Amino acid sequence: MASPARRPSRAKDSVPNLAHTSSNEPLHSNGFVNTHHVRTGIVLAITAVLAFVATFAGASYLDFFNTVKSTGVKTIAQKGQKSTEIVDPNSGQPINIVLMGQDTRDGSTNSSIGGGTMAGEHNADTTMIVQISADRSFVNLVSIPRDSMVNAPSCETTKGTMASRGTVMFNSIFSAAYTYGGDISSAASCTTAALASLTGLDLSLFVVADFQGLKKMIDAIGGVSLCIPQDVNDNYTGLKLTKGLHHLNGTTATQYARLRHGIGDGSDIMRTVRQQYLIKALIAQVLSKNFLTNSDQLYQLVHTGVSALQMSEQLANVNTLMGLAYSMRNFSTSNLYARTVPTEAYPVDANRVQWASGATTLWTKMKANKPIALQTSTTKSSKKKSSSTKGKVNSKTGLITESDGTLRDPKTGGTVDPETGVIKDPDTGYSMGYADQYLAATVCAVSAQK
Repeated sequence: MASPARRPSRAKDSVPNLAHTSSNEPLHSNGFVNTHHVRTGIVLAITAVLAFVATFAGASYLDFFNTVKSTGVKTIAQKGQKSTEIVDPNSGQPINIVLMGQDTRDGSTNSSIGGGTMAGEHNADTTMIVQISADRSFVNLVSIPRDSMVNAPSCETTKGTMASRGTVMFNSIFSAAYTYGGDISSAASCTTAALASLTGLDLSLFVVADFQGLKKMIDAIGGVSLCIPQDVNDNYTGLKLTKGLHHLNGTTATQYARLRHGIGDGSDIMRTVRQQYLIKALIAQVLSKNFLTNSDQLYQLVHTGVSALQMSEQLANVNTLMGLAYSMRNFSTSNLYARTVPTEAYPVDANRVQWASGATTLWTKMKANKPIALQTSTTKSSKKKSSSTKGKVNSKTGLITESDGTLRDPKTGGTVDPETGVIKDPDTGYSMGYADQYLAATVCAVSAQK
């Protein structure tokens, strides 16, 4: 597959520098190689949610491992001899990757899960930015609502330069570039270029998967358990679930990831919240099984993942995969920080949103290689938020209960709906995540997911 095309200078474009950087260029890396490895756990979970980077790493490693093993000679440890550790070639550098879920109905599986035919169409159903910290101690995961109104810079496609566009829906960047360039490389590269311009982050690497890929991946790990806070009855996907704990197979979990109607407010924002929740549940599922000691399951998982992916070519480097995997060997899933980019109502259209001022703070933290935990601002609600999060955290629910009974999430400072477990941004009122530990402890009365 073609590598992400070099983007031209924005000097000729009318698109504003929304990243608020000193340069008028969209910031992007030169493509330092980035991926993950099966044994890290967190990688497999992110992979299963419409990105699946880890399965590629796993398959590459297995091929490499089998080849080396056939010619290898056992080394006998000698007294006083120091062991040699695998080196992460990107050590000390944060790694950013754009994960995209493609909404295509090509093929029977995609059509049955997506609903309808829409053959030949290629839309962006889900987009996330994953950042692995420089010291590999934490991972930031930020969802980009597809209904966000943004400015798209010009970008290079397989068939030439696609002109910049002002005030468009974010997901239209992917579909427009696919139509213009005629391939996934164009669509993914232009989406990545737009995010680099909008956020100011170093972005050039991407992974794309479709409905079928997500289904296969989840089936390969034996399904996933989710605590559903409300009854679900969605005529679009055909998904029907009662409130409570459910173990979903690949098809139903993928429908859950796509779910927009039949639960909650029907917004795209809430869909990103559910997708983040699915990531955490997948992590718990993956870590509950030792895939490293079960070679049959491991092979099935990575083999399935390879067939489900389309990615930037810089990701295929076995040495880098092994080094990164080793450097993340002690990663704790409690250090996965997931949220949706802060949004507010778009004045022109009530069905659309625009990024709120809090987005700037979010990107600033990520550019500084910091966890996207509690945000700070000067608003009254934020000041209240900062002080209230100093209270005692309930070990069972993971939340703080204020004197007036308000539940607050200590990581984000958001208020939590006691009925649904949805975390709300105290400044904008928009949903920003699920209090999954709270849901598990109250709605489903099971042990909290770690």
